[in-house]
Amino acid sequence: MMIKPSYLAVTIGLILSCSATSVTAASTSDIEVRLNALEQRLQQAERRAQQAEARAEIAEKQAKRLEARTAQAEEKTVEVAKRTEKLESKTPADSGFEFHGYARSGLLMNSNGASTQGGPDVTPAGSTGGNIGRLGNEPDTYVELSLEKKQTLSNGATTRFKAMLADGQRDYNDWTGNNSKLNVRQAFVELGSLPTFTGAFKDSTLWAGKRFDRDNFDIHWLDSDVVFLGGTGGGIYDVKWNENLKSNFSLYGRHFGAIEGIDDEIQNYIFTANNFAGPFQFMLSGLRAKDNDQRKINGVVASDNAAEKGFHAMLAYHGDSFYGLRDGTSKIAVLYGHGLGAEVKGLGSDGNLNESANTWRIATYGTTPLSKNWSLAPAIMAQQSEDRYVQGDSYKWVTFNTRFIQEITENFALAYEGTYQYMNLDPRGYNNYKDVSGGFYKLTFAPTFKAGDIGNFFSRPELRVFATYMDWSKDLDSYSQQDAFGKNDFTAGGQWNFGVQMETWF
Repeated sequence: MMIKPSYLAVTIGLILSCSATSVTAASTSDIEVRLNALEQRLQQAERRAQQAEARAEIAEKQAKRLEARTAQAEEKTVEVAKRTEKLESKTPADSGFEFHGYARSGLLMNSNGASTQGGPDVTPAGSTGGNIGRLGNEPDTYVELSLEKKQTLSNGATTRFKAMLADGQRDYNDWTGNNSKLNVRQAFVELGSLPTFTGAFKDSTLWAGKRFDRDNFDIHWLDSDVVFLGGTGGGIYDVKWNENLKSNFSLYGRHFGAIEGIDDEIQNYIFTANNFAGPFQFMLSGLRAKDNDQRKINGVVASDNAAEKGFHAMLAYHGDSFYGLRDGTSKIAVLYGHGLGAEVKGLGSDGNLNESANTWRIATYGTTPLSKNWSLAPAIMAQQSEDRYVQGDSYKWVTFNTRFIQEITENFALAYEGTYQYMNLDPRGYNNYKDVSGGFYKLTFAPTFKAGDIGNFFSRPELRVFATYMDWSKDLDSYSQQDAFGKNDFTAGGQWNFGVQMETWF
């Protein structure tokens, strides 16, 4: 059957209309799904944003609280800093207070377990300064306690006050008050770097009081000063003439005793010029003690021709090597004294010297490491004194001393010391002394404990046990009834001593 064109067109239009409707419906459904999904994602994003906002708010609150606490801490820090600054203005971090000391204490016995004689001046030569080796030979307790206060002022000037208490005795008991010799050995003040001092005095130091001179030095192994200047007075240190030359000037007073029946005291005045040029030292002193020849002891003139004046000189070399031969240290000194200066070691300490007395002394010592485990310290001291106390007398002696240290571990060493001393003493009856001559020797073995720096001769503290053997010429036993030699159980023929000792300084 033939369809009319008009019906065909209508049919085709209906078909196309249904198709379009179907397509439009499908697209709309898909869009709605996607819109729903998008809405869900937006809702999720909004929730996350809200959560993030909440966390940010919490963090902001925490930050504000932290900032507040930080501000409080800063305020406290500022407050503490202010208090610290105020405290430091009253008590500086370095208050300038110092505590120093020296001490030795030991027990000494003989081979019978009994008390014995000892000390570095135990020989007859010891009466004129002839000390022997000290290791294994000291029965005493000696203590020095020093307190110092130093300040640096705003103008650059410095001040120093020092006081030293000292006591020495041979009593082994724990309470020794009845035998104590407690004494104020030093009490002085120094003023340094004064801003108004210029030229040679620019960096000098003024002092006054009771003191040991700053530039004293000794031979420790002999327990003997090379030179000791001390007393009460005043002076100035470090007057610098140029870069290589400086001088010290001092006036010390010492006391010899009273003139019986007269209130006057015998004062010995010592004026000293101590000069330094590089490693060299030249010391020159003049001494005067008016009316010293009038001084009496128990009604007897102390010395018929006691000196009223004198002088003293010393030339010394302070080396920074072992006599120029190897690493180490060394010192050499030549001393001469006349009249009151004839006591060349303890300057001005002997008021019984004859007006024509003359004394020469040579002293030297050195230290050096011999190897990794061995160190050496030799010393020599010799003296000749004539017309010392009476016309024609003579005191001659020489001492050789050597100490070795053998390092075993970081804290343990073996110390060895040997001493030989020869003396020829002719006192011409002074103080009832007898003419004697002969030799003395001493050998000591001392296991030693230290906290560290075991091979250093000058590091302390040390703890020692020791055994010492000594012997001497029989002639020396008759020198004096008052000295150590010749006493019961201490005569020529050999003597063993044993003991334990500590020594420290800081």
